[in-house]
Amino acid sequence: MAVHSAKHLIIGGGIIGCSIAYHLAKSGEKDVVLLEKASLTEGATWHAAGLVGQLRSSRNTTRMLKRSVAMYDQLEAETGMAFDWKKVGSLRLAATKERMLEAKRLTTMARSFDLEMEMISPDEAKALFPYIDATGLEGAAFIPSDGHVDPASLCQAIASGARMHGAKILQGVKVTDFEIVDDRITKVMTTEGDYEAETVILAAGMWSRELAAKLGVIVPACAVEHQYIVTEPLPDPELVKGLPTLRDPERLVYYKPDAGGRLVIGGYEDDTQPFGDKGIPGEFIRQLLPDNLDRFAPLAEMAGQVTPVVNEVGIRQVINGPIPYSADGDFVMGWAPNLKNLMLSTGFLYGIAAGGGAGEMIAEWILDGSPSLDLWPLDVRRFSPHHATKAFMYPRAVEHYAHHYKMRYPGQEAETARNLRLSPLHQRLQQRGAIFGSKNGWERPLWFAPDGVDPVDQLAFINPGWKQYAAQEHQAVREGVVLIDQSSFSKFEMIGAGALPALQRIAVSNMDKPVGAVIYTQLCNEKGGIEADVTITRTARDRFYIVTGSGFGVHDSDWIRRALPTDGSVHLIDVTSARAVVNICGPKARDVLQSVSEQDVSNDAFPFGTAQQIVVGAATVLAARIGYVGELGWELHIPTEFARHVYDTLKQAGEAHGIRDIGYRAIESLRLEKGYLYWSADITPDYTPIEAGLGFRVHLKTKSDFVGRAVLEHQKANGTDTHLCTFVCDNQLPTTGGETIAKDGKTVSVATSAGFGYTVGKTIIFGYLPSQLSEERDFELEVFGERHKITRVDGPQYDPQNTRLKA
Repeated sequence: MAVHSAKHLIIGGGIIGCSIAYHLAKSGEKDVVLLEKASLTEGATWHAAGLVGQLRSSRNTTRMLKRSVAMYDQLEAETGMAFDWKKVGSLRLAATKERMLEAKRLTTMARSFDLEMEMISPDEAKALFPYIDATGLEGAAFIPSDGHVDPASLCQAIASGARMHGAKILQGVKVTDFEIVDDRITKVMTTEGDYEAETVILAAGMWSRELAAKLGVIVPACAVEHQYIVTEPLPDPELVKGLPTLRDPERLVYYKPDAGGRLVIGGYEDDTQPFGDKGIPGEFIRQLLPDNLDRFAPLAEMAGQVTPVVNEVGIRQVINGPIPYSADGDFVMGWAPNLKNLMLSTGFLYGIAAGGGAGEMIAEWILDGSPSLDLWPLDVRRFSPHHATKAFMYPRAVEHYAHHYKMRYPGQEAETARNLRLSPLHQRLQQRGAIFGSKNGWERPLWFAPDGVDPVDQLAFINPGWKQYAAQEHQAVREGVVLIDQSSFSKFEMIGAGALPALQRIAVSNMDKPVGAVIYTQLCNEKGGIEADVTITRTARDRFYIVTGSGFGVHDSDWIRRALPTDGSVHLIDVTSARAVVNICGPKARDVLQSVSEQDVSNDAFPFGTAQQIVVGAATVLAARIGYVGELGWELHIPTEFARHVYDTLKQAGEAHGIRDIGYRAIESLRLEKGYLYWSADITPDYTPIEAGLGFRVHLKTKSDFVGRAVLEHQKANGTDTHLCTFVCDNQLPTTGGETIAKDGKTVSVATSAGFGYTVGKTIIFGYLPSQLSEERDFELEVFGERHKITRVDGPQYDPQNTRLKA
């Protein structure tokens, strides 16, 4: 067979693949080829319900979905193809007081994301959707720019646009295998011959996991069954035509007006069935699954409560089709780790709403090296290998599906696929009342229940019960001594003659420091955006120890590996499982540590920002005098098998000092007081170290060129348009981040992090301001629809001179 070539080869002809082809071709890229094994839309696109909603919990995901709407607004004029785009708005009912709080929270969040959303009364909701029974409703929220569309026609219109711009779309061509040389896909084998391509984009929906497996790539995307019904025509077809889409999360159902005066009604029930867990049967082209009305019955009953008219009209059709899903219910996008030219774009639960914007982001990712929006919540590198196993992915997907509309309080944890990665201290902490959360498979203590308190997480929107216990743990750090199990840190060793040059090239700080130096630094992209926020210890001339967050290990190591030389002069080794970490901190930490260590840990012998090998009890550990809580303390990196011994030794020695365990919820309030930043919230690829107030970590004078230097040098000399600022309020507000920051009634920012500082007695908020506002003092924070006065302040609220840290 002939060998074909393409610059960009897209696998999959659903809405996502067609949108990527459209945006690449529209950007001027030549030789864009899309392969579809059957006909366009015949996987999951054709039977999608077709709702186009924009609001998501992530600011940039919402922005991406807004780009979908902007694309759909102009696509018919561009292509001449109609796709029944109805921008009728979306209505979200609040049937209980808790749902009203949730709706107010979402409305506040929408405003901070620059998306118009308003709270309306039950009567106003009924005026918009006359079929609802408004009795007992608390209210509703309305987004006027949402709508609905015919999915198959939309996909065909996008494909037509792609062809207009020069993309080639081939149907009836099935990918069978791949060839890889030096971490690159060099050949894609198909039923119509082999293809060579610079970039391969996998947008094959529920087939993506099986295709990726041929490449040795782990894709945590799957499919589950989703049912909806189409009713017979309602009494007034003209009225139906103009209805908005409707969601009633309390009753777990959604509605979309359909042709002929009918309604589409679907929902998210418990115990949906996984699909493809034993392999996708046959070709599965334009197929549906047998309907399961027994499983749909509870949803139908609840729909009858929301809109009693559906009890009087018959069911015309039941649609049961597999829909893409992922291990955490969100999309799987970005460069596949370990391969240099495979771009992933799969796992799209709401692919119709996302299609336009996702295609644009993937095109930018390929052409510019990164998308114009930081898409960390969707990045494939948020996953680890265990996320893609059947034992994890399917139970978690089914759980996320069931909770799609169920009430989710801030901090709520998944219940399935737990207890996978356990610290050596897990049993000890469990015995001491730990309430665990899960991060990247690790069980980590969130807070500790005192004697007499059930070790169950206490969640709520306004005043969750756990806060009083986290406040006590916070106080213990500030006044006494505590132990924190931080074994879940992602940890790497970089070894080899090329290690120092490689780090000098990717880090903004001068890494040529003495052995034993602990360096907090950022790794930036060419635009100066922060790709990683890490702590690096120089342990020998050609050896460095890199520590990052539990959930960032795959991302950060992939970023580093892509920048390493290929001459074998440097190696990056994951040592996460080899070292447990116990952080001992608080003003009495030295007293406890010194009593069980053979080395001198005085300030003179062991200054802040350094690391040494010390003996604790009978174990030799790497002790780093650094931390995330703003007090005297050491991170003890311990060979895993010695972890219990070290913990027990410290615990016993600390009894006289009132030593106690603390969890991650207390760490959050401690770091907010100290002004410490969190990557993925306060700092992201959207912002530079200069904009984030980390300019002191950027060493322009003591090192030569590094990635992002030109941008950072310019910003240091000329200033920036944006600054990360700190705000405070004397009242304890129920904040979690994502709240709207306003000035004179106008939205000016979003809270990147927010919480209560128990030592300083203030609510603390971080948020970026445009430079023209960054000297102003008086602002407002919108929380659950209510405005509160906040004040911009300078610097950390606790120990700004670092006297406690360096004691």
